[in-house]
Amino acid sequence: MQAVEMSLTVLVVLVLLALVFDFMNGFHDAANSIATVVSTGVLKPHHAVAWAAFFNVAAIAVFQLKVASTIGKGTIDPAIVDHYVIFGALIGAIAWNIITWYYGIPSSSSHALIGGLAGAAMAKAGAGSLIWSGIGKVLAFILVAPLLGLLLGGLMMVGIAWLMNGSTPRKVDKRFRRLQLVSAALYSLGHGGNDAQKTIGIIWMLLVAAGVSKTAESVPMWVVFSCYAAMGLGTMFGGWRIVKTMGQRITKLRPVGGFCAETGGAITLFLATGLGIPVSTTHTITGAIVGVGTAKGASNVRWGIAGGIVWAWILTIPASALIAALAWWLAQLLL
Repeated sequence: MQAVEMSLTVLVVLVLLALVFDFMNGFHDAANSIATVVSTGVLKPHHAVAWAAFFNVAAIAVFQLKVASTIGKGTIDPAIVDHYVIFGALIGAIAWNIITWYYGIPSSSSHALIGGLAGAAMAKAGAGSLIWSGIGKVLAFILVAPLLGLLLGGLMMVGIAWLMNGSTPRKVDKRFRRLQLVSAALYSLGHGGNDAQKTIGIIWMLLVAAGVSKTAESVPMWVVFSCYAAMGLGTMFGGWRIVKTMGQRITKLRPVGGFCAETGGAITLFLATGLGIPVSTTHTITGAIVGVGTAKGASNVRWGIAGGIVWAWILTIPASALIAALAWWLAQLLL
């Protein structure tokens, strides 16, 4: 791959823009990590975000950079990547995150980034610039991740109800208030491990395009540390508009339900990250919450709210792709 002519100023600005996206990813998706533990009253909001942020960053020691590799090499043709494409992709993802945060819609930062990459790449070189094997995995897991989360969350809820049969609700709540701290930590590990790596992949792609790094080389550690730190910092600020939607509007959660949803979601994220598949933490935890609610009876789920969230999922990739294509065009004038 031939290096693209790019000034140091443009390179630095785009790296900073990528870290802004990473911060917003943590900010926007903080609700995924903390909504259940806050809504069940196990932790106060500011304690919850600190807990989630710590484990977001701790994921750096747990997961290999397989997701970063998929983003950096497996979504769009590296040969067409330049500063215009990266700018368009990041603006598309950031803009969609701001729109959905403002309206309190739990959309996917991950899919906004994938949509942004696809939109900017197609604006430059057409649909042939997409690597369909990688894009196909992302599209498949739009269904697989929430369904797996739903299945695991629901099965755990049924299993625990059977095991705890005969215990008083107060005793069950007391036990699972403690266990929910563990499940929230595990989910935050999975969230940090999958989502921070997406920005690592973007910056790596940019550095390779600029000739600063080579594809065969390892990702510079400053990139890894800065992306995990930005994700954790974003989580510390928390997307409070989305917490209520995730925590109580889909279904009423108690500590045992929060534990099952977080654990089911965490297992899904650990599996996807181990396979190097970028997934939506939003889709995953929503599916797990619906699974918990369904286990108590379908009437316990507010299907209208869940349906509205699904529409946001459907719109995320095409909407962010369209914004990214427009941003790519504007970048020709600005950069």
